Amino acid sequence: MSSGLPNAHCWSRFEYERIVDAGGFSADARVELLDGEIIDMSPQKSAHATAVGLVEDVLRGCIDEGYHIRSQKPLALDDRSEPEPDIAVVPGRLRDYADRHPDTALLIVEVADTSLAYDQVSKALAYARNGIADYWILNLRDRALEVCREADDRGYGQRRLIDARGHVTPLVAPQCVIRVDDLLP
Repeated sequence: MSSGLPNAHCWSRFEYERIVDAGGFSADARVELLDGEIIDMSPQKSAHATAVGLVEDVLRGCIDEGYHIRSQKPLALDDRSEPEPDIAVVPGRLRDYADRHPDTALLIVEVADTSLAYDQVSKALAYARNGIADYWILNLRDRALEVCREADDRGYGQRRLIDARGHVTPLVAPQCVIRVDDLLP
């Protein structure tokens, strides 16, 4: 017996990349593939863009040679996901990804204002299932950083909320202590 609801198409990363290569999205479209769904991303407000730049600047001072910081670039997470995290610290150098997107990251940071629930639920589950050990959500509304660790197939076992006065140390750079306030616009 049919429920009367139409079936949605679950896109593969291969299909999604073919659409991108064929020019299926306008040049200024902000979309990403997550769990087989093509998701429209919200336009960036000024505070969001500033926070992305601040996070990138702070991490550049912490991340050792042998890692590369990507800002709003695709991550080939699995066969049904190609998100574009605000910041991803990936192994290797920039040129290592001339012919392919990285398929893992040591740290992912999402800057959240209007996307907070999506980042806390859908993205967190996708990142955890794919073994992203250190996932941060920079919450602009509450001026706090949510640090998610202990990834498994059900999500993150550890979630810690750090206010603007607190500090965080990336797993990829244990020598680095970052003030949360330095990440906020």
